[in-house]
Amino acid sequence: MLTNDLDFRLESRIKELYELHKERASRIDWGYHDFLPWEKGRNFQKEPWDQSQVTLPSGVVTAIETALLTEVNLPWFTTYLSQTFRGSLSVITDFIHTWTAEEDQHSNLLETYLLLTRNADPARLHMLRKSVVETGFEPDFHTPIEAMAYTTLQELATMVFYNNVAKVAGAHDPELATLLRRLAKDETLHYAFYRDVIRVHLELEPNYCYHLAHVIMNFKMPGAVMPDFEDRMSIIAKEANYGPLQYFDQVLDVVVDYWGLKDLRPIAPLAEKARIDILEYHARLQKVSQRFARMKK
Repeated sequence: MLTNDLDFRLESRIKELYELHKERASRIDWGYHDFLPWEKGRNFQKEPWDQSQVTLPSGVVTAIETALLTEVNLPWFTTYLSQTFRGSLSVITDFIHTWTAEEDQHSNLLETYLLLTRNADPARLHMLRKSVVETGFEPDFHTPIEAMAYTTLQELATMVFYNNVAKVAGAHDPELATLLRRLAKDETLHYAFYRDVIRVHLELEPNYCYHLAHVIMNFKMPGAVMPDFEDRMSIIAKEANYGPLQYFDQVLDVVVDYWGLKDLRPIAPLAEKARIDILEYHARLQKVSQRFARMKK
């Protein structure tokens, strides 16, 4: 059994996960207007932007700008999820609607922060945003289970990104650190839902791990469509506390452990091969991570 759709036997369990998400989200509901330094706003026509107005280190600016250019692709991400889950469990469509409503504030918050604090050239930011949205975004994972696995990794990686960048940004602007941690809370709840949907499927049918291997070993953040993405991530790894080491330690390792892939026992030979492939991939990255960690000491 190597079906790649969600299992209808789990509909009631997934509805419970969705209700739990809404309950948790209601306790931390927020408006982005509460997290912005409005008093710093100035008229760009009367006082044009100048590089001297930037107050944050370049690495932090790059991290915030990269996060913004990732978040602005929400319309394409929603389209991708809606198309992927068409005809699947209706509760997933309900969650996608909720997820979209909760994610909708993120790009507004980041862009408005950069404009109010003048930490980015507004004209350049506008052109970058337009270019990214025009490019669009569609992951190379086209089945419900693959999409759930992808969004699990993506949401956890985004949560870790925001929390890690906040640690660096706090020394320069505590309000920015608070803003980033606020975004991370949303990502935490989204990650938990996607993660648990995958886990209940693995508990019901271990052969579902067949569909996880392709996602785990070919994962890229949605921001990969933006200009100079690799250069951006190199800067962020060096100056803003998020890179391959953090991805392995705080994302991949966490997910492999939570899904219990080491102890999973699928019956289908292809599913077992996929499980072994994942564990071997995990082991290779672990060695790389440990080597780089030793070099940094």
